[in-house]
Amino acid sequence: MNKFKDKVVVITGATSGIGRECAAQFAARGAKVVSLARHESGEYFSVCADISDEAAVNAAVARVTEQFGTIDILVNNAGFGISGAIENTSDEDARRIFDVNFFGTLNLIKAVVPVMRRGGGGSIVNISSVAGELAIPFQSFYSATKAAVCSLSAALRNEVAPFNIRVSAVLPGDVNTGFTSARRKNSADDPAYGDRVARAVAAMERDEQNGMPPAVVARAVLRCAAAKRPPVQVSAGVKYGLFLFLAKLLPLRLVNYILGKMYS
Repeated sequence: MNKFKDKVVVITGATSGIGRECAAQFAARGAKVVSLARHESGEYFSVCADISDEAAVNAAVARVTEQFGTIDILVNNAGFGISGAIENTSDEDARRIFDVNFFGTLNLIKAVVPVMRRGGGGSIVNISSVAGELAIPFQSFYSATKAAVCSLSAALRNEVAPFNIRVSAVLPGDVNTGFTSARRKNSADDPAYGDRVARAVAAMERDEQNGMPPAVVARAVLRCAAAKRPPVQVSAGVKYGLFLFLAKLLPLRLVNYILGKMYS
């Protein structure tokens, strides 16, 4: 039995990378895919909105429910990264990444939960990151937003369980997508850091460019969306699951030291 046949699936950031692959896999299983992004998708029903704008998100969700009557699955995927030393990152850049990665996710949740409750339930899958559990030097604000998404997902899961709304977070590791080229690099780094920032960013980008295809993450998303009792959070990619498992066994100080050696 196809669990996604005729289900209405809203995916943020569905025009590229992980979001686009999720859209393709849901559509291949008969779902009615809605792309919610800043730019129109030529492949699916499109609603254009900046997810950091709460009013725009509310209007977008209203349009979806007017068209389809309900929303069965929400995939919060849209996001971006910034790199650089904490002390040299502008407040504007720090706030912007939270506005998109965290508050954008929150805006969709607040707009969609009432729709799902009226419809008798649904599934919310939030895309976090392994960086949300293993904070990466010189990618601190991205790590912080994804840690916040993990916490939000876990709390929301218990709050909405009585409404038959299931919530989980998927934590990808390195994925080969356009995310790498879209990362905002802080050009105002202090010379006190020497070449450490450049070396850390180069290591991140090398890992991403050699990373897993977005299809691996999309399959994890579909498994969560289909499950009656999805995991609270799950990694995408076997080796990243191993990393997170080992990180829970080892002392935090040691884990942090290893990350520092890898990226700083």
